[in-house]
Amino acid sequence: MTRPEIGRGRLLRGPGTLAAPPVLESLLPRRALLGTAAKAPLPTRLAFLYVPNGVHMPDWTPQAAGTGFEFPELLVPLRPFKSDLLVLSGLTQDKARPNGDGPGDHARAAAAFLTGSQPRKTAGANLKAGVSADQVAAAKVGQTTRFPSLELGCDRGQQAGNCDSGYSCAYSANISWKSESTPMAKEIDPKLVFERLFGGGSTTEAAEARARRDQARKSVLDFIREDAARLRGKLGAADARKLGEYFEGVREIEKRIEKAQASKEKPVRLPRYEKPDGIPREYADHIRLMCDLLVLAFQANLTRVATFMLANEGSNRSYPWIGVGEGHHDISHHGGDKEKHAKLKKINLFHLQQFAYFLGKLKAVKEGGESLLDRSMIVYGSGISDGNRHNHDELPILIAGKGCGTLKPGRHVRYGKNTPLNNLYLSLLDRMDSSTETLGDSVGRLPLLQGEK
Repeated sequence: MTRPEIGRGRLLRGPGTLAAPPVLESLLPRRALLGTAAKAPLPTRLAFLYVPNGVHMPDWTPQAAGTGFEFPELLVPLRPFKSDLLVLSGLTQDKARPNGDGPGDHARAAAAFLTGSQPRKTAGANLKAGVSADQVAAAKVGQTTRFPSLELGCDRGQQAGNCDSGYSCAYSANISWKSESTPMAKEIDPKLVFERLFGGGSTTEAAEARARRDQARKSVLDFIREDAARLRGKLGAADARKLGEYFEGVREIEKRIEKAQASKEKPVRLPRYEKPDGIPREYADHIRLMCDLLVLAFQANLTRVATFMLANEGSNRSYPWIGVGEGHHDISHHGGDKEKHAKLKKINLFHLQQFAYFLGKLKAVKEGGESLLDRSMIVYGSGISDGNRHNHDELPILIAGKGCGTLKPGRHVRYGKNTPLNNLYLSLLDRMDSSTETLGDSVGRLPLLQGEK
């Protein structure tokens, strides 16, 4: 019987369970290992991480361009990753501007971030934005993985109703769009993400498997132990160790999800809803658990494309654990107040610390003699620059990773005024073997990503 495959890695099976191992060199075609293949044998991953309400730009942008830049205050958490990081200045998302549509910058910022298309101003069902960069990639490379793309978040998002000056909540809650009228709703519950990644078979079979695991408190790994043992016997020492480390990571995440679900403490009340079971009470724990799941999904080649909204655009979440009791959106309208500036920077630093955690996890995974971060392109940014001005030029944009050697990080690159952000996406899609001639308001490829001319 032919076993199912994901890309170049076989699936491990159990009752109602599918688990993909990491990409293992022992299972790659010998000609690829000998370097005779036309393309790199290991895949490139692409992810977009979004933060709302802009950042405090005076402490974000490095003074010098090139490799000799110093880290400004907000980027200090990323200092250990300088050689993995591109800081890009001057990029603009014009279609997040009003362009005659009046207020609603937060909704437009999210909807246009990956599409470069002007969202239709409507609070009804007649949504219209554009196909997002991640979904262009998913359409081209998604057939090689179990999941064409993965959409994650930490804030529940409404798909209807008025959330920003006549714009549907769907615009503020989504950055991924499969078509101009179809946003890709994100998953915010780590337990459901885990079940989606590792639950196999039909919906009924997966539900039955979940019930069995919950009742017996068994790991998905218990169900695939026999199949994994057979695979381990065919591997070299390095790959056997890699497989063991990967399974340890899966089990650790399971334990954390179980702990969150079993908590008897009173849930924290948030506006309009309570956190459901399975979501950690602490926001940082929630973000990091989702990051870990994304690393596992990339490591196992379950998907090569993902988006992760750390919060919905316009979020007014407070951050009392870092000394910010006011809402994020309220503080972003700082009006030049120094105290609000200081609190805004605390929130920005918190988000970047979580990003640093994610990069560290990617860098710790070894694949083909490199790190998973080396084989990724991770975009971090916002569709707003200064939350007080609601401007969409000089956006805060970072890229981490080397894209399988197609990017030259360790630099701050300045581009001309009003350079379309979608030019960057065209260039990244080329590196994903997902080339397209135009995307939104793009006018060409973004130069200098591989170094100076």
